[in-house]
Amino acid sequence: MSPAEKASIVSGLTDAAYAMALAGVRHRYPDAPPREQFLRLALVTLGLDLALKAYPEIAALGLA
Repeated sequence: MSPAEKASIVSGLTDAAYAMALAGVRHRYPDAPPREQFLRLALVTLGLDLALKAYPEIAALGLA
């Protein structure tokens, strides 16, 4: 398998994992606006510390 093929597989798996995480957030918070869902996804994927640094509004929304 070539490096390009391996990279393509890893990229596809990453996309799938991201899509599943987003689906989980949407399932748990179906009535949340899209921005809140995005911020909750950031918490799941980045962790609390990095998500707060990247998106300080998380603290103001009380998501942390």
